[in-house]
Amino acid sequence: MRQTVIYCLLSIPLVVMLLWIYIEKWRKAKRDARREILRQTPSSAQWLAILQHDFALFGKLPSALQQTLLGHMHVFLEEKDIVGRNGFTVNERVKVLIAAQACLLIMNRPGDYYPGFRSILVYPETYLANSVRKEGLLEINSSSIRAGESWHRGPVILAWDHVLQGAQDRRDGHNVVMHEFAHKLDEENASMDGLPILPTHTQYKAWSDVLNAEFSLLQQKMIDGVDDVIDSYGASSPPEFFAVVTETFFEKPQQLRRLHPALYEQFKACYMLDPITWLTEKSTEENDETIS
Repeated sequence: MRQTVIYCLLSIPLVVMLLWIYIEKWRKAKRDARREILRQTPSSAQWLAILQHDFALFGKLPSALQQTLLGHMHVFLEEKDIVGRNGFTVNERVKVLIAAQACLLIMNRPGDYYPGFRSILVYPETYLANSVRKEGLLEINSSSIRAGESWHRGPVILAWDHVLQGAQDRRDGHNVVMHEFAHKLDEENASMDGLPILPTHTQYKAWSDVLNAEFSLLQQKMIDGVDDVIDSYGASSPPEFFAVVTETFFEKPQQLRRLHPALYEQFKACYMLDPITWLTEKSTEENDETIS
């Protein structure tokens, strides 16, 4: 009898674990089914009009990628809350343009829809952000004007004027939505260190070698006062380097590949996309001043 009781007690944790595994699989299957229905939802004429008028990159995408992006946008907007701040009203245009730019980054990547947070806060324009840092026993308060920020395991904050500018200008190399959501990809592996979860394990060695070398190169160029197609803000830290190069990869792909071919290849593998192939006509970037 005692032996039977012991066996029963030992089996309880196993039963609980199996039950938990079953419940998690059921939840995932239910979530995946719901997401698939959302991805197949037809997009409204209003959505298409907004994208064609205000999101310059959308018109460059092949039709298959346009449909993929639209499907991801339906899931994104179902799972994220976009909230106006300082009296800003969130309408369909705001939702569509934020979703489109954010989902461009995950359009072909395996994985989730930016897990770990739900809220996106939108200010009408650049806003004043307060921050606190500690140096020993001192607590230092400071403030700065910002166009966006990404809180670790917290909300994304965006300034609408910069969201709209980033959507409408596809060639300036600056896109606040892509920048902040690149930070969200970065933090999916538990730390924000400039290393997102890559599609395959075999990519990590080359990624580390190339990005470390390119980050050091950008830092040296900043010290020497030499301009680069990659904004110098990327030299401030590895997380900012990843976010800034993401902007450059999608908005100045030809210049990035010409000046940093190894870096371009790493980002092409990371995002499983090749923006250069979207250019269906001779790009005006070829006439831009070459940056070295």
